[in-house]
Amino acid sequence: MTLVLQLPDNKEAALKAKAQAQGVSAEQYVQRMVDRDLEEPARSVAAPAVPHHHISEVIREIMSDVPPEVFESLPRDGASEHDHYIYGTPKRNQ
Repeated sequence: MTLVLQLPDNKEAALKAKAQAQGVSAEQYVQRMVDRDLEEPARSVAAPAVPHHHISEVIREIMSDVPPEVFESLPRDGASEHDHYIYGTPKRNQ
């Protein structure tokens, strides 16, 4: 099969530069890309190797090693007054 691609000048130049950097022609470079993509279709379609976890599970896991006394020392209004604790701005709800 013969396939003709019309590329803008900037993409043609980028393709030739990448091919030259690998020591092959632009045609060989494109053939390698096509071969790689077609030989490993599962790679582009498959689900990520790392399972997704809900953010609450991730936070719970990260915080599991924090001792209870550290939690007790945290301010109770840390979420609503985070600007105060991070940037030193005046508290909004006094």
